[in-house]
Amino acid sequence: MRPSRPYQIFRAVALAVVVIALLAPLLWMIAASFKTNVDIYDSGKAFAFSPTLDNYSNVLQRANYVQFIGNSLWVAFAATVLSLILGVPAAYSMSRFSMRRSAVVVLMARVIPGVSLLVPWYYVFSNLQMVGGYTVLILSHMFVSLPLIVYIMMGYYDGLPTELEEAALVDGLTHIGAFRRISLPLSLPGIATAGILSFIFSWNNFMFALVLSGADTKTLPVAIFDFVGYASIDWGGLMAAATVVTLPIMVIALFVQKYVVSGLTAGATKG
Repeated sequence: MRPSRPYQIFRAVALAVVVIALLAPLLWMIAASFKTNVDIYDSGKAFAFSPTLDNYSNVLQRANYVQFIGNSLWVAFAATVLSLILGVPAAYSMSRFSMRRSAVVVLMARVIPGVSLLVPWYYVFSNLQMVGGYTVLILSHMFVSLPLIVYIMMGYYDGLPTELEEAALVDGLTHIGAFRRISLPLSLPGIATAGILSFIFSWNNFMFALVLSGADTKTLPVAIFDFVGYASIDWGGLMAAATVVTLPIMVIALFVQKYVVSGLTAGATKG
């Protein structure tokens, strides 16, 4: 049955409201990144203004944002790769051997607020003289990435048929061999999905990097605050820096969203 006309109108209006609510702050941020601070405060120049690239020049040159971009890429990449190396076999073991208690622990780690661990982590890592280095940032980001990967991959492996692995065991393979030759190749779409989401979460992580990073290891979300001073705020530079942080990950999300959706739903249809 085709939906009624009032329902179609309501759906179109609701969709327009949601899209506008989501895109308006982003579009305002991008527009403000091309304005001077004077134009940003002038409501009459909300749409008609003379664009300038000075804010981006300030971000990419004087603010040393190229180094911060490299820091974000390295921390997100390392945290994602290490989390995949540890999380994929762990998810497989929990799924195939019904390790429900371990799964509950992973779920608890997934839902525990990270801020509750910042103080003890800072105390421990400061005593080990690790605060301000890349290692502590990567480990802290893995606290978010690892449970996410295990949670996604457990659902994926639960949906994979066990008959192929059982046949491999009958042919003489061990459980590790069956995982490496059978389950791992079949789970590549799920691994790609988990890796993409892990990278995005790590790229956007602010809280851990704010407390545990140093002057030379700042990631982009933390480096944005260089434009916030005690007496004034460089709104143009702040908006340009926020755009530099936001747009790359949005472009990645747009290009890979269909693979993420297919990877998340594939495990449910394998059986």
